[in-house]
Amino acid sequence: MVDLDSEVPPLPPRYRFRDLLLGDQGWQSDDRVQVEFYMNENTFKERLKLFFIKNQRSSLRIRLFNFSLKLLSCFLYIVRVLLDDPTQGHAWSPIIWVNRSLPLWGLQVSVALISLFETMLLSYLSYKGNIWEQILRIPFLLEIINAVPFIITIFWPVLRNLFIPVFLNCWLAKHALENMINDLHRAIQRTQSAMFNQVLILISTLLCLIFTCICGIQHLERAGNKLTLFDSLYFCIVTFSTVGFGDVTPKIWPSKLLVVIMICVALVVLPIQFEQLAYLWMERQKSGGNYSRHRAQTEKHVVLCVSSLKIDLLMDFLNEFYAHPRLQDYYVVILCPTEMDAQVRRVLQIPMWSQRVIYLQGSALKDQDLLRAKMDDAEACFILSSRCEVDRTAADHQTILRAWAVKDFAPNCPLYVQILKPENKFHIKFADHVVCEEEFKYAMLALNCICPATSTLITLLVHTSRGQESQQSAEQWQKIYGRCSGNEVYHINLEESTFFAEYEGKSFTYASFHAHKKFGVCLIGVRKEDNKNILLNPGPRYIMSSTDICFYINITKEENSAFKKQEKHRKKHESKLSYHGTSRLPVHSIIASMGTVAIDLQDTGCRTSSGPTLALPSEGGKEGRRPSIAPVLEVADSASLQTCDLLSDQSEDETTPSDDEVSAGLEYAKGYPPYSPYIGSSPTFCHLLHEKVPFCCLRLDKGCQHNYYEDAKAYGFKNKLIIVAAETAGNGLYNFIVPLRAYYRPKKELNPIVLLLDNPPDMHFLDAICWFPMVYYMVGSIDNLDDLLRCGVTFAANMVVVDKESTMSAEEDYMADAKTIVNVQTLFRLFSSLSIITELTHPANMRFMQFRAKDCYSLALSKLEKKEREKGSNLAFMFRLPFAAGRVFSISMLDTLLYQSFVKDYMISITRLLLGLDTTPGSGFLCSMKITEEDLWIRTYARLYQKLCSSTGDIPIGVYRTESQKLTTSESQISISVEEWEDTKEQINYRNNHRNSTSSDQSDHPLLRRKSMQWARRLSRKVPRHSGKTAEKISQQRMNLYRRSERQELAELVKNRMKHLGLSPAGYDEMNDHQNTLSYILINPSPDTRLELNDIVYLIRPDPLAYVPNTAPSRKDSFCNTVGQDTREETQL
Repeated sequence: MVDLDSEVPPLPPRYRFRDLLLGDQGWQSDDRVQVEFYMNENTFKERLKLFFIKNQRSSLRIRLFNFSLKLLSCFLYIVRVLLDDPTQGHAWSPIIWVNRSLPLWGLQVSVALISLFETMLLSYLSYKGNIWEQILRIPFLLEIINAVPFIITIFWPVLRNLFIPVFLNCWLAKHALENMINDLHRAIQRTQSAMFNQVLILISTLLCLIFTCICGIQHLERAGNKLTLFDSLYFCIVTFSTVGFGDVTPKIWPSKLLVVIMICVALVVLPIQFEQLAYLWMERQKSGGNYSRHRAQTEKHVVLCVSSLKIDLLMDFLNEFYAHPRLQDYYVVILCPTEMDAQVRRVLQIPMWSQRVIYLQGSALKDQDLLRAKMDDAEACFILSSRCEVDRTAADHQTILRAWAVKDFAPNCPLYVQILKPENKFHIKFADHVVCEEEFKYAMLALNCICPATSTLITLLVHTSRGQESQQSAEQWQKIYGRCSGNEVYHINLEESTFFAEYEGKSFTYASFHAHKKFGVCLIGVRKEDNKNILLNPGPRYIMSSTDICFYINITKEENSAFKKQEKHRKKHESKLSYHGTSRLPVHSIIASMGTVAIDLQDTGCRTSSGPTLALPSEGGKEGRRPSIAPVLEVADSASLQTCDLLSDQSEDETTPSDDEVSAGLEYAKGYPPYSPYIGSSPTFCHLLHEKVPFCCLRLDKGCQHNYYEDAKAYGFKNKLIIVAAETAGNGLYNFIVPLRAYYRPKKELNPIVLLLDNPPDMHFLDAICWFPMVYYMVGSIDNLDDLLRCGVTFAANMVVVDKESTMSAEEDYMADAKTIVNVQTLFRLFSSLSIITELTHPANMRFMQFRAKDCYSLALSKLEKKEREKGSNLAFMFRLPFAAGRVFSISMLDTLLYQSFVKDYMISITRLLLGLDTTPGSGFLCSMKITEEDLWIRTYARLYQKLCSSTGDIPIGVYRTESQKLTTSESQISISVEEWEDTKEQINYRNNHRNSTSSDQSDHPLLRRKSMQWARRLSRKVPRHSGKTAEKISQQRMNLYRRSERQELAELVKNRMKHLGLSPAGYDEMNDHQNTLSYILINPSPDTRLELNDIVYLIRPDPLAYVPNTAPSRKDSFCNTVGQDTREETQL
């Protein structure tokens, strides 16, 4: 047996059972040593120092007691002066001796003893090894002068009436007051205001100077004019104010010397104090001071956090924020780490903004600055990124830290955050509203390729406007375009709405059509009470409920509208007239005034559903009447849904692929992309390949073992290309591809996508795009003509030019777009038939797109823009032709989307649904259809609305209209002989003076070319016509050279480069110029608007997957053959 007692060591005394019973007595035999720390603070001196100096609260009490003693001594001096009789004595004796009563003497001695004891004690506690430093301090010397003589009088009673300058204690009171204020700030633990301290020091210094002068003059004049205290006060005020009446003057030289000394001291001390005060005032103006707690609790305010504040960003925020009536009483507190810009300072001095905008210089990462801005009491905090930074990722990191700091300091404050890169979104997922710039940018650029001017449509919807822009213009298109630009998205509860309350229990399409027909409003979506998701056009099967929130497009919201009922006989008369004439619908009168819209209501009587609501003209029935438009049913039945053709997939390209597609391996699947380049991307059902493409096959301009194509022409694409020119393949570029490969896009209409990148893409980006059909990339630049030709620019449908990140920061802000603008202008000159879509950093630079220096119409539009800006319009740039046509946009225009979300919290969700960034089950998507000659029998927008609602369930929201202009041929395209120049010169000048704005190309020759032609004409008249053959040949060659226009030279350059690269120039149509047109958008036009040929109608189409039976097989496989329709077949009218 092993002896367990010998192996197991005994428990230490601390853990024995008897120690538990007996307590800690066992510790007496323990070898441990108890160590006490900070023993130096247990000394008597350290305890006194802790009480008198270190502890803020006890030190504050000591300072307050000392301050009271000094004031009491000054008060006792005044009492002694008032009780004294200056007439006693003669010569200089009244200056040396005074009359001091025994009780007064006792009080002054007591005060002096206490003050001296306190001073000696504080000097001892503050002693640091140098005794002379303590003795020679001015406060110590003043204390000795005022206290020691009183103590001497205790032991020497003869000196009891000796004069002692007790009034100098005012300077000790000033010193105690300064220390007391410092201790007060430390005790309450708030940042002391340097401005308050400096003002306090200045006032106390001035009072001490005046009090010292009053008491000194009064005492010295006891041997002269026998002045009272009031006379001395009067003399000092008159003297220091430089008035100097002269009625009271000192008589003896000591008093005169004192006046000289006090004036010199005042001239030295006061300017220094005023200089420091002025400096602090200027610094406070730069830093902005504080937003008071009282105002934060009684007024409402929002905080704007930015890294650098530019005037454009500030004005966009203020104009959009204060455009809403209920925000007029809000304050805006700007928190920015940089000093206020000169332009910003001038703007904030305008009375309209100076009363409502407060600028604070500080950082959102400091709790002190957040406290100054009263972030915990703010209604919202807007955190904006600096898009002009060279490193946009670093800018996002700063934004993320600001968001974290604000959330940590004020957890209940709503956050509105703008982020640049989509991969950084998940860091701020906690924010209430987030706008990712690159997500929205690329999605809008993609939709611009298939739905023209989507960027302009979204920009107009998210801007606040009354629709009063350009209503005085002589141009009809400007009037209607400006009026329709005032439409915005609003919301209202159905049971509280006059617009939609009567449609409870009806289908969504029925409510949308009849609300537009009756009130002119466009119902685009709903949200159930128990669901946070918004559904855009949920389709005819959706039944409206009383608790639904309705989202509609209108000039103003319903709460600001007044409804006028017409007279009964007038309604009957108009209803009879509505069946005759060219217009089938009465004109809706929409009167926009100061926040109120008056709408004339039509007859609300229900029509029978047995016949059509709109009949064709009787003249058409004689030659073969077309079928009438079916009515929109209140509740859709199964038969109507079959006619709507929403669920079936009968398009040839979806069910029976052609032999060419099978041989080429173009069978696509439908499903969710298996790889997303960043966290937080919304999954979208797309057209995908069965197997991912090898990375080598994604390179357009280089062959590989799988194919030998080296340019876009060799691929033989059936549809035209979409080319994207970008600097790098960022993760946001993924959002450009997804909308163009969404499942509801017909396969026959899928355009090949070519990414023209300055830098090679990363592998993870190629992993994300290799599953999409017909997506390629090429390393090159739009600066190089050869790269453009290789990537297929000559047969591209759209060229998308993304602003390069490396050029977004420039020494001069507006020069950030210089390279992009010049490159696009070069493309515009070389390929005039190419549709170019450009993104700029600054909206003000849109005026340089497709620039024509001598175009009178462009100059007129420039003047119109200036007038609208002077009127205070938020959309002054809207009449620029490139913007109206959707060929250019700036992402900074979408900043208003974040600002509007403060009032309309649904705007970001609706915009993401329209752009295809989010896909909610049952929610529709944005698409378009073109009005052809076969569709013109519809005639009006109201009839089109009815046709779409009754057949496909689509909801139209606007029209993109292109008007052809009868323009004269520009001079650069005229080829005339020199002999005919004189005959045609006057005619050309006359025509050019009356040409319209959208004349294509540069309309005048360069000055050198015009002078050369005139010189050639004179030369041809001087030289005899019977010259030798050589002279005639040279002259003819010279004339041919002059006749060549600039356009022909550019075309010849492009063709030569194509031949050099081995490309066929057959596809290059150099003379096809589409610039003789102007395009614009009509958002929610009135029902009686006439449709025109080539109008493009924006539609919100119901989700084809919304009504797929639940018994369907696997979603990823079955959708390949059951979902998606040909857009042309669906919208065929």
